[in-house]
Amino acid sequence: MTVGVGILGFAHGHVNSYCTQWRDKPELGIRVVAGWDHEPGRLEKAAGGFGLRAYDDVDALLANADIQAVIIAAETARHAELVERAAAVGKAIVLQKPMALTLGEADRIVSAVERAGVPFTLAWQMRVDPQNVEMREMIRGGTLGRVFTVRRRHGLSVHLWPGFADTWHVNPALNRDIWADDASHAIDFIHYLLGVPETVTAEMATLHDPRIPNDNGVALFRYPNGGPLVEVVCSFTCPAAENTTEIIAERGTIIQNYGDAPSANVPRPEGACGLKWYTAESGQWTCSDIASPAGHGERIAGLVAPLAEFLQGRRPPIATAEEGRTSLRMTLACYVSSREGRRVRIDDGSIAAV
Repeated sequence: MTVGVGILGFAHGHVNSYCTQWRDKPELGIRVVAGWDHEPGRLEKAAGGFGLRAYDDVDALLANADIQAVIIAAETARHAELVERAAAVGKAIVLQKPMALTLGEADRIVSAVERAGVPFTLAWQMRVDPQNVEMREMIRGGTLGRVFTVRRRHGLSVHLWPGFADTWHVNPALNRDIWADDASHAIDFIHYLLGVPETVTAEMATLHDPRIPNDNGVALFRYPNGGPLVEVVCSFTCPAAENTTEIIAERGTIIQNYGDAPSANVPRPEGACGLKWYTAESGQWTCSDIASPAGHGERIAGLVAPLAEFLQGRRPPIATAEEGRTSLRMTLACYVSSREGRRVRIDDGSIAAV
């Protein structure tokens, strides 16, 4: 079965990878039929590059009977409205991260999806990364016993790029800032890995260019009932890196390298082990059979097949609307903690005002 797809906005660049892969791999069963964007130049470029029918009206695209599903990749500020409109006419929905600017907008998305009963998933790439899946299975299977600490380092170099300060990504009215946009990846990863934490203590700072806020930050999540301490460290002024994940447990340690853009896109030693674990019982390291992607673009493209399977009804959502709202709550809690200088519960009522 081939599913006809419409694209609602080309602002989030990941959608270009999806369109390219689905065009070049018809065996995945996705045909991108049409696209809309409020920016005519961006729409013209995408329509020409992917051979899509261009629409200047959202409702006209949604009325196309050849379209069963939509990928929403417009600016974050437009997500709630576009989800509501697509859900109201029964389209399956893939929503690019981050889910929304505010919890109020996230509530609108959850309500629209529940009211219409349409298939919905967030496009969280880190939830389908094979190495991340293997780490989660090891933790949940108790391979290394009780987990004590987790450290996830995540980053980009975008704040060092000339002209990045002029992009929509750092316009607070469209996307808040880079912490909400991209630290959300690492925060959702720990949600996926360990569930919902109890509190967060965070420090976020603007250290490079005052026009681009929150380019570096650290968040410490505490899990309930003697659960682990989890550190999320994000730098968006990072030209190169290697390590991405460190998990310390009672019977061993898991190390992952090359798991984000700064680490995946720079040279690495020949035959380097991307994911490995040490067990006290064996007294040695074991390398995973899962190879690290050659570059970050390959990692992003790893979402293409799972999204196709979801749209064809052959797998559950990568992340439900409710899970997306929780990950957004965890992300926004970091702002409260950093601004107010205190530990913040994930259910703190002040998060709704951010």
